[in-house]
Amino acid sequence: MEKKRFTFTNELLLVAVIACEIVLFGILNPRFLRPMVLLGSINDFISICIISLFVTMVIIAGGMDIQAGSIVGLTSIVVGVIFQSGVNVYAACLIAVVAGALCGLLSGFIIAYARVPPMVVTLGGSFLYSGMAISITRIAKVELYKGISGFPSAFTAFTQFRFFGIVPSQILLFIAIAFIAYFILHRTKYGRYVYLCGINPNAAEFSGINTKFIVMTTYALSGIGSAIAGIVLTSYLGTAKADFGKELTLPIITAVVLGGTAITGGTGTILGTALSALVIGIMRFGLSMAGLNTQYLDIPVGILLLIIVASRGLSAQGFSLKCIVGKFRPECTRRTAGEFSAVQK
Repeated sequence: MEKKRFTFTNELLLVAVIACEIVLFGILNPRFLRPMVLLGSINDFISICIISLFVTMVIIAGGMDIQAGSIVGLTSIVVGVIFQSGVNVYAACLIAVVAGALCGLLSGFIIAYARVPPMVVTLGGSFLYSGMAISITRIAKVELYKGISGFPSAFTAFTQFRFFGIVPSQILLFIAIAFIAYFILHRTKYGRYVYLCGINPNAAEFSGINTKFIVMTTYALSGIGSAIAGIVLTSYLGTAKADFGKELTLPIITAVVLGGTAITGGTGTILGTALSALVIGIMRFGLSMAGLNTQYLDIPVGILLLIIVASRGLSAQGFSLKCIVGKFRPECTRRTAGEFSAVQK
């Protein structure tokens, strides 16, 4: 019961942060409060919202995924090149989703079965998949900075449609994908296995759980989420480019951690990640409307990530604000020293 109460409090805090952001950025730029602008802002960060939901599963299972942004660019250019060759655009999208899943499976297989650290594998994957995207672009004789355009109006209309003339279709798409991710993680046996793999993989394996398969498939789901984000971005902008997603890694990881997912695995929720993705997205959009150059938008996100990780690390080690402000008073020193001795024993 205590765990559920903490999760609720964390999510309620995120809702409060979103409300504060809306008020603050509305003061800095009154245009921000216009319904068309405020609701339409999700179009600028829908990729962060979608991908972070599935990266949450990867991190809960004890992994790490910094290749998702590269898969966005790869799947985007796959859609463009296949469509350009005469294939139906929706068939091209299906092929791109399969490609994204295969990218995730490849990395997941190496991590789970070869036991290579996730950071190393996904770092290599980010270079591999971005390089593949650029290579495909050049093989197709497409100028990298221009990309591929000329998609059917039906393909681009969905992501640009607004219900009642105000609510973007991408909001409903995000809600639908968040519901699917929530169901997978919180309402299925597979989701329970994901948590167990993150809490204690050895115990999970002794319990008969195929931990390697679970870990590998979380990366496949992340690849599918990245592919969907790439397709949505291609549809919204009407252009397929290899460099889509290159700046998404930091916001995605920050959204997952801010949402309450432990970087060491074992804890986290889809709702928390969904809300924190909105916090990050609104912050980036609001700062740009307030006049901050888009080249510097990663600075506040990076600072936020460092603060979150540092504060949780200090809390895990038993440090409190009272001890820090009090310059490690004797009672604080005795407490932390006693804890250290207990751990040593």
